[in-house]
Amino acid sequence: MDAINRHDRHKYRIAYIMSRFPKISETFILNEIVTMQQLGADIRIFPLLRQKTDLRHKKAESLVQSAYYSPFLSPAIAKSQWYFIKKSPLRYINLWIKLLWHSLPSANFFFGTLGILPKSVHNARLMLELDIKHIHAHFATHPTVSAMIVHELTGIPFSFTAHGSDIHVRQTMLCQKIARASFVVAISDYNRALMLKTCPHIDADKIKMIHCGVDTSEFTAAKKKNKTLNIINVARFEQVKGHTVLIRACRRLKNRNIPFGCHLIGHGPLFGAIQKQVKRANLQDEITFYGNLTQDQVREKLADADVFVLASVPTRSGKREGIPVVLMEAMATGLAVISSRLSGIPELITHQYDGFLISPGDDEELAAILEKLYREKELSTKWAKNASKRIFSDFDLLDNTRNKLLEMEKTIA
Repeated sequence: MDAINRHDRHKYRIAYIMSRFPKISETFILNEIVTMQQLGADIRIFPLLRQKTDLRHKKAESLVQSAYYSPFLSPAIAKSQWYFIKKSPLRYINLWIKLLWHSLPSANFFFGTLGILPKSVHNARLMLELDIKHIHAHFATHPTVSAMIVHELTGIPFSFTAHGSDIHVRQTMLCQKIARASFVVAISDYNRALMLKTCPHIDADKIKMIHCGVDTSEFTAAKKKNKTLNIINVARFEQVKGHTVLIRACRRLKNRNIPFGCHLIGHGPLFGAIQKQVKRANLQDEITFYGNLTQDQVREKLADADVFVLASVPTRSGKREGIPVVLMEAMATGLAVISSRLSGIPELITHQYDGFLISPGDDEELAAILEKLYREKELSTKWAKNASKRIFSDFDLLDNTRNKLLEMEKTIA
């Protein structure tokens, strides 16, 4: 199926649910939606929250205008509650009791579920009016709860994609969500195995491993003409992304008189703390902070780099990476990549073939391989060439989105 026939668009009207939209750090959701549209699906977006931001990717503009944003409470939302109470009072009451009861083990999940229940009921009514044929949620947390609420009230089939901490740490109601879904997408074999281990009674065929992907046509080959070692990192500033490990490795490079520049793109809760670490390490001249950038701006920075580093680490709470899409973007650009031997990342990077995998938290190992890449330019070129081939063969956005749409098609009568 290269594309859905235009006359069949109504048949494939699909609702997407996510926590926030547009979220600058979740471009993989935006890109998937755009690709779904290119394949002919009629996508309607139902964010649980409106993301307030002055920085948006170009692709998001028209989608923001057409998205179905709802407050937590409103006269229209109250009207929708009454609609389902009249239609099936027992089902409506049982839904509230069941969801809140199963959410009790986690205070965060309980109050989050309580907050989204009324608007999810309202979205259920809207989706009936729109004749939605399938619902897909990104992340196994509240977006999937919302999809499940709509399903319980309307019978519209739903699926969800599980990414990282949404199943590694926050497992409240995970088995119930998998059981109620038509199918579940795991972005890695690692995640699929974890879900099957957590929910051993679930039919294994229900969980499909479909990688995320990137639009390989959008990336320009890196120039690789730098006399110094040009390091780049694009990530939200949070513990799991390993910024502290990268900064320590940069300090080692400076001690060894390796000429380098390190470019940090992104923002997040640890942004200020990492800036302070850079200052304490006396690396202000070598390390540059850019904050959040658009997709186009990120691609320009990637094309100017020599090596991409994402030194991911597991957190004390158990949070771990899925397979970061930004690694795919760097590899599609033709960059040598260095990341951690952690969760699903080895499914993307083959150690010392198309990149290098360090032990999580090992800044000495990271510094050593960065120095090696500086001194042996041909090694970087070799890895970059293999990395590009790897993305084109297994992580192409169009191919992987088509596979997901085919799974959705099976649920549409």
